[in-house]
Formats: sequence, structure tokens, C-alpha cells
Amino acid sequence: MQGTVSNFNEDTSGEVVLDSPSQDAGRRVGFDAAAFAVSGLRFLRPGQRVSLECDPDGTVVAVRILTMHP
Repeated sequence: MQGTVSNFNEDTSGEVVLDSPSQDAGRRVGFDAAAFAVSGLRFLRPGQRVSLECDPDGTVVAVRILTMHP
């Protein structure tokens, strides 16, 4: 899933608004500090585009920054 960071907290948890072209577009999805830690990131800013990796239950397990490939 892809989306835009809507908030990022001091405890490294946050929330993303999905914008994938599906019925989930506009839905807010939270992630916890553990999902952020797995990603190896240091900070996210509101408005930043990210990709979310989820387990079969739909729990976010990793947050990745989208990169452009040539």
C-alpha cells in the first residue's frame, strides 16, 4: 500500500492516508514504533510519500520511503 504521512509522533509512531487507486483510498492507517524501527529510518515528515508493508492481518510491519528508479 502507498500513502502520504499525515502525522509522525515523537515516539516514532504515526499515521498515513492511503492514496492507492482502490476502495481504500483516503483511509487512515496507523503504524507503531516497531514498524518504524524495522525500516531503518530516522524521521518522517507530514506530506512524505511512503509504502507500507503489512502482515496478513493488515497490521503495518514496515514503513518505507518511496524512491524513484531511473
